[in-house]
Amino acid sequence: MRPQRLVDLLAVIALALLGLSAYLPWTTVNEETFKGYDLTRAPVFLALAGVVAVIVTKLAGTALRRVLGVLVVLLGVLAVVVAIQVRPGLEELTRLRPALTLGTDSFEITTGPAPWLALAGGLALVAAGLVAVLTAHRWRRATARYERDPAAAASGHGADQWKAIDAGEDPTL
Repeated sequence: MRPQRLVDLLAVIALALLGLSAYLPWTTVNEETFKGYDLTRAPVFLALAGVVAVIVTKLAGTALRRVLGVLVVLLGVLAVVVAIQVRPGLEELTRLRPALTLGTDSFEITTGPAPWLALAGGLALVAAGLVAVLTAHRWRRATARYERDPAAAASGHGADQWKAIDAGEDPTL
């Protein structure tokens, strides 16, 4: 698999995992579920920023690709840190939903699957960034085909074709 495709695949996997972490249960308190988006919006924003950076690498030169690859690695590390650090306590959860404190004295806090998905998505972003940094010199330049060749522009060959078309001739024959 080409490195560009691998980076694309890892970025899409990271987007899917981090996006899922926003909508799946992050933590549960006494049958009251808190989704990832209720607690933190960081994984989704980090995933979107990472995918945008990967898209921009398609248009960039080698040096900018490496810079963007480092940025994607940092975004992945931030997603991993968020997945590990966001473990809200009872005080924060009751601030989000005051009804938790009504009618009970004992609380059971459990962690759902969302932090694990956010962790895996962050690791996928880190991997995408590392592959981009390490293989940036081997990527094809997407903008090379749109650049004008100075030798062809100086020859005036394009002007001859337009003159032929104006004269009613077919320059392709």
